Amino acid sequence: MFKKRVITSLWGVPLLFAAVWFEQPLPWFTIIFALWGVLAVIEFYRLTASASVPAFPYLGIFLTLIFIISRNGDLLQALEPFLNLKLVVFIPLALTLVLPSFWLLIRPGNTGKMASWVWTIVGVIYIGWLLSHLVAMRDIGEGRNWVLFILFITFASDTAAFFTGNAIGRHKLAPGISPGKTWEGAIGGICGAVVVSLLFTLPSPLSVPIGWGQAIVLGLLGSLFGQLGDLVESLFKRRMGVKDSSNMVPGHGGFLDRLDSLLFGGAAVYYYIVFVIQ
Repeated sequence: MFKKRVITSLWGVPLLFAAVWFEQPLPWFTIIFALWGVLAVIEFYRLTASASVPAFPYLGIFLTLIFIISRNGDLLQALEPFLNLKLVVFIPLALTLVLPSFWLLIRPGNTGKMASWVWTIVGVIYIGWLLSHLVAMRDIGEGRNWVLFILFITFASDTAAFFTGNAIGRHKLAPGISPGKTWEGAIGGICGAVVVSLLFTLPSPLSVPIGWGQAIVLGLLGSLFGQLGDLVESLFKRRMGVKDSSNMVPGHGGFLDRLDSLLFGGAAVYYYIVFVIQ
């Protein structure tokens, strides 16, 4: 199983790297992450439906796409003459609250309507809003390198946590949520993320404008919030009675399973960059 996971990761890395590196003539990064987000939110709504809590999936898919695409820099430049860009973040949020509410009112019947409304909004915020931070990150200063930074430290954190937990893991981190995770693995994941974060301070085409101190902080943030995201998804799947969100990604489960760490870690690193570094 582990060999299968590694092989699947290796063929996926060049595609993702190329999408981040080459943004023209088409916004490949936005396109791939929009597709990824749509597939992940479809999995999310399938899980809620399997637990007899059907959401409004088509509306949720549409709103997820709006959230992700609305953070693309080229689109924002095109809209600048017609729209106050400060409103761009709030418009998808308003639509996420208003449209499901409207659908709630016109949908016949009363059974489970409020639960459907709640889960529709949760799916959009959880996947669409959080994932949109990576698209926004691509268009800030040194954005290409920052996106690669969060991708690599997330991968390093997951990999180091896996190896460390298997080798020396003894103390369960959250046995009621994810029995396989240990405190030793979590610490190993943090160390792995910090090491890779420090590598991005070295002079290279991939370096980011930070010193060692900020690299350590960002490694900690990326790993801690990434592991939190992993636990949140594990809790969700446990409540829904499934092991993986789907089997669409061989050796890895589903598209949502591959996003869980990146959603929380990417948002945390994005806000640190925006409010502290820039």
